Amino acid sequence: MAVEQVASGKGQAGGSLHAMGVICGLAAGVWLGAAEAPTKLVNAGFSPFAVSLCMVAGVFTARWTFPTLLKGTSYVFADLLAKKHLVVWAILAGALWAVANTLTVFAIRDVGLATAFPLWNTNSLIGLLWGRLLFQELRGAGPKNTIKVVVGAIAIVIAAIMLGFSTIHGTGAVAPHAIRGLIAAAGASLMWGTMYIPYRKAYLSGMNPLSFVTAFTIGELGTMFALTWTLDGGIHSSAFQLVQSKQLLFWLFLGGFVWVVGDLFQQFAAKYLGIGRGIPLSNTNQLWGLAWGALVFGELATADRSHRTLVLAGSILMIFGALAISTAVASSREHLSRNEALERECVRYGLEYREVLLAQSGDEFGSRTERRRWWDVLIVATATGIFLWLGLNAVVPPLAMNLHWVAALSVVLFVALAGGGWALWKQTRFS
Repeated sequence: MAVEQVASGKGQAGGSLHAMGVICGLAAGVWLGAAEAPTKLVNAGFSPFAVSLCMVAGVFTARWTFPTLLKGTSYVFADLLAKKHLVVWAILAGALWAVANTLTVFAIRDVGLATAFPLWNTNSLIGLLWGRLLFQELRGAGPKNTIKVVVGAIAIVIAAIMLGFSTIHGTGAVAPHAIRGLIAAAGASLMWGTMYIPYRKAYLSGMNPLSFVTAFTIGELGTMFALTWTLDGGIHSSAFQLVQSKQLLFWLFLGGFVWVVGDLFQQFAAKYLGIGRGIPLSNTNQLWGLAWGALVFGELATADRSHRTLVLAGSILMIFGALAISTAVASSREHLSRNEALERECVRYGLEYREVLLAQSGDEFGSRTERRRWWDVLIVATATGIFLWLGLNAVVPPLAMNLHWVAALSVVLFVALAGGGWALWKQTRFS
């Protein structure tokens, strides 16, 4: 009976999973928006490859820590071994992310964060297109829900552009490498939008997001190291100088840590809402990134009335877009269409349909052990030790900051973490 209810999407389960996915998508936006500040270090004389590689090192450390802490390596590796075909997809997604992240650093250097950020956030529209073409998302959704999702996604992108332009003021001089920067931002959008294909394949096959990101990070770090070695001077890369700058390295690791928390929420949102709904919700990070820039670093202190009007209008439009998507609860017909895509994955890779269907709804592998091993403790202790060592050697960057707003926005971060974490634990035990 439970499986039939899950298959049709009827009853309380469908609505509660949608609500949980919305909470995860919005929490992702809060955390992803706070992870952008370390990219300012690109102006400190280090190459974009160096900055990206060190951030990915922080991401790698955090990505292994959270799955180990929440589920244990025994669970994670059992999940990976049960779906070996998805490991290569996870590594491919990590490689796409590494290329996209590097392109964003180039874009920030050449045209600035305010212009680049909204351009690469158009990845939600690319993800929406791939979701419809490859996984039949929104099929059977009905005109009302389709309009909500599509219009909501477009509204969020338009709002992101408005918020980006709101931070551009002053002389209006054109950056010397503006075209190159715009191409880099567009390339990042394409890479990230395409990266969601492996996400959806993994979750249609019942893989836990915590398992997926563990393999994902291998593609990230390996690709980023290869890019740095081949395109940034090999052994002479400024990445090796940055590694020795422990006072700066901590902030990049911290940025990677914050990004991983946001990305994990984004992964769960993609699993329970699909990429067409989950990714646009997480792209509300533009609003939170602006909040950190304007309130903490005073980026709008000298803005004129027209720019402040853009901030207000863009913020309202983004909230409208998120509200439209969050109220577009999938119908029974849409759930059946999703299950048809799930069945095709099961036939293609020889998976057990009932097991995958339950996993898709957060009720997976009750017999799988989550017992912690001694090496789990070692992994968490090592990661904690790395952060403590870097933190003790860190120096606060010489940037003017409003500490009251730092405290207020930090409270928002922890509220989002507690709310999203509680929702996931209560309903799925992080499955």
